[in-house]
Amino acid sequence: MKRILLVDDEKRMLDLLELYLIPHGYEVHKVRSGAEGLEELRIYSYDLVLLDIMMKDMDGMETCRRIRTFSKVPIIMLTAKDQKEDVIRGLKTGADDYITKPFDEEILIARIEALLRRENPQSSIEVNGLEWNSDTYELHFGNEEISLTPKEFQLLGLLIKHPNHVYDRNDLLDLVWGIQSDTGGRTIDSHVRHIREKIRRSGFPINDHLKTVWGVGYKWINK
Repeated sequence: MKRILLVDDEKRMLDLLELYLIPHGYEVHKVRSGAEGLEELRIYSYDLVLLDIMMKDMDGMETCRRIRTFSKVPIIMLTAKDQKEDVIRGLKTGADDYITKPFDEEILIARIEALLRRENPQSSIEVNGLEWNSDTYELHFGNEEISLTPKEFQLLGLLIKHPNHVYDRNDLLDLVWGIQSDTGGRTIDSHVRHIREKIRRSGFPINDHLKTVWGVGYKWINK
């Protein structure tokens, strides 16, 4: 069963989409803000996102941009805006498709099916025997499972999915803890230290891969 995340601040629209999707065999989860959508995608695996643009606090454009920093999940934007400039902006931000409201149910389902025929986003990543798996929420090196806290797991996953990309501490706080978090940059350093200690005990050469960029933040290197 394919899992679809619905992100819209209007309950009526969420309920309508759910009514459309469930008879077609989709598992549906609903959230009412961009921040909630980001948190869901950091923790759980979804096959597709239906994302409204006109939301308060964080609009769909910004939500899409942030999703694309850590996930390749297919995104369809839903909006009442149908100007060419809006469509182009949405696609350039990282959306895979763009549907204007009001929309036809059959067209929506056809667009979803077309996107899902593409290759599913990678949920398991292996680097020299170290395997990070978002479906099982487990980290293994060889036959040994390495126990990480949820935030440690998310932080490592974000870095390992984007090798050679340097994330500063503020970006990591936004992407893992959320934009409304009052957590400070030292929390990032503490979590990275714990990740290194736990993985090092397994025998994996973590210091060859998880690098500190002094004065900036952290990055992951594949060797």
